[in-house]
Amino acid sequence: MKIAFIGGGNMANAIIGGLLQQGANPADLRVAEIDPDARERIAATLGVVAVASGAEAAEGAECVILAVKPQQMRPAVAAVSAACADAIVVSIAAGIRTADLSRWLGGHDRIVRVMPNTPALIRSGISAAFALPGVTASDREAVHGLLAAVGQVLWVDEEGKLDAVTALSGSGPAYAFYLIEAMQEAARKLGFDAAAARTLSVHTVLGAAKLAEASPETAAVLRERVTSKGGTTQRALEVLESRGAKAAFVEAIEAAAVRSRELGDAFGKD
Repeated sequence: MKIAFIGGGNMANAIIGGLLQQGANPADLRVAEIDPDARERIAATLGVVAVASGAEAAEGAECVILAVKPQQMRPAVAAVSAACADAIVVSIAAGIRTADLSRWLGGHDRIVRVMPNTPALIRSGISAAFALPGVTASDREAVHGLLAAVGQVLWVDEEGKLDAVTALSGSGPAYAFYLIEAMQEAARKLGFDAAAARTLSVHTVLGAAKLAEASPETAAVLRERVTSKGGTTQRALEVLESRGAKAAFVEAIEAAAVRSRELGDAFGKD
C-alpha cells in the first residue's frame, strides 16, 4: 500500500518506523514536512521520500495519514483534498471530528479518526479508532495493520467515545509520569539518590502494569492482594483515600474529556 504522511512529527515517525520494522517498502511511504531540517532527517534516518508539498506526497497514495497539529489541519486538508478522492484518509489529530474532515474534503467518507498515545514511540502504544460508514472492511483491516505497527488497537462504535479515549489513554501517559514523579520525590526524601529513585519508581510502575495486563484479576483485586491488614501498603492507601486521590483522578479525567469536546467544537468552526 502506498501511504502518504502529511506531517512528519513524532507520531508519524513512530508509525513509519513500525511499518518499516514489519517489512514495508520505504519506496511506498512518503512524508510531507515543511521544515527542511526535519525533512532531511526523515529521509536520512528512515529512508523514505520526504517532500515539502502535501499535494506531492499524497499524489497516487492509497492511504493519506493526516498527522499535523489540529490548528494546522484546515490548510493541510486543502492542500491534499484533490489527491484524497480515492484514498483512505486517517486523521491522528486530536479533536478534529470526522464530519468536519468530510466537509472539508468535499463529502469524502472513507475516513478513520484515530487517537494514539505517545508510547507508540516505543511500539507500546494504544490507539482507538472510529470509522465512517464509507470505510470498507478491507479499509479497516489496512488501517488496523498500520496502527498495530505501534501497539494495541481498539475500535469504537461511537465517535463521541474518542473524547473519553483522549482523556484516558491520550492524556494517560502524563498521569503515569505524574505518579512516577511523586514516587521519585518520595524516594529522594527517604534517602535515595536520583538514579536509584528513578529505577525503583519506573520499574515498579512498569512491573505493575505488566502484571495487570497478564492477570485475569481486576486492578482492585490485585491491589487488595498487595495490601496486608495493618501493613505498610494499607497505611499508604489510607493517606491517599483521606486526601481523595482516586476521586481527584476520576474528576481530572472527566475534565479532560470535557476539554476534548470543547476543542472539537472550536476546531470544527468554519
